[in-house]
Amino acid sequence: MDFKKATDELFARIAHEDLAKALGVSVASIRQARLAPGALAHREPPTNWERTTAKLAEQRAERLIRLASNLRK
Repeated sequence: MDFKKATDELFARIAHEDLAKALGVSVASIRQARLAPGALAHREPPTNWERTTAKLAEQRAERLIRLASNLRK
């Protein structure tokens, strides 16, 4: 693994689009749910957001652990 590949993986992030796709909702729905509760455009988070967000976090953590392991070899 070279420096560029390693840092690309390190700097990769989970975007609004990734969560929206995993939840089967629009990006706008994600953005509105992230607004302050008093904001006019605020909406409730999508159903099952906790489980889906946890899954995405676990997948990201696994990728970072693999990266660290590969770099230590």
